[in-house]
Amino acid sequence: MNLDIIKDNISKKIGHNVVITVKCLRNKKEIYEGKLFKLYPNIFSILTRTGEKSFSYSDVATKDILIKYE
Repeated sequence: MNLDIIKDNISKKIGHNVVITVKCLRNKKEIYEGKLFKLYPNIFSILTRTGEKSFSYSDVATKDILIKYE
């Protein structure tokens, strides 16, 4: 998927609640819940209960992270 399309799709959802699943080693997953907070040229951030967490658009393109909008 094109990074410009991914950035555009994510920018339309700023302020919405999201659930992000990060694929880790050995089939483990980490799940983060929060509100889509800020957009930067190469990363985007969500605001969770514990603070701010950032993710890369390229990780979305390679499907290393999955975003579910609520």
